[in-house]
Amino acid sequence: MAVDPDHVLRSAAALLTRKSTATMDEVAKAAGISRATLHRHFAGRDALVRALESLGIAECEAALDAARLDEGSAKDAVRRLVREMEPAAGLLSFLYSENQLFEGEQQNEGWARLDARVSALFRRGQDSGEFRIDLTPAWLTEALYGLIAAGAWSVHDGKVAAKDFQTMIVELLLGGALRREES
Repeated sequence: MAVDPDHVLRSAAALLTRKSTATMDEVAKAAGISRATLHRHFAGRDALVRALESLGIAECEAALDAARLDEGSAKDAVRRLVREMEPAAGLLSFLYSENQLFEGEQQNEGWARLDARVSALFRRGQDSGEFRIDLTPAWLTEALYGLIAAGAWSVHDGKVAAKDFQTMIVELLLGGALRREES
């Protein structure tokens, strides 16, 4: 029987977003395969996490494309971006907490591409006068990622309703990022 690696990755992502400390045995069970089969596809947790990283980057890039970041106001583009990233929020919250992905020289260049695109959106908002200029685009990008991760965790834990995910993130981020008229 052939194993669909995408199914294994998505099963692992679903489990690890709920239980980041899940063992490889638990990942195999969630995917409906044996631990030996899992290890034939992913030599260990590190290999699995790296494959999930690639999946997460691909999903984020697709969300960035779908959000049409260069269209309309920067504020509206942020709203579209959060909406498009919501389906991947659980995976992102898991990856956001995986320190091994951000240590050393092996950092995936996909993260740099994502950061550049999101930072460009915030820079555009600053250049147009929509966003504060005292907060760097890099900081606003990290704040957005952190809010998406926190939103995913809060929804998962039942602390907030899933229907409020987008509003919570966008209103908190933009409420702090919008430039205020001087009185």
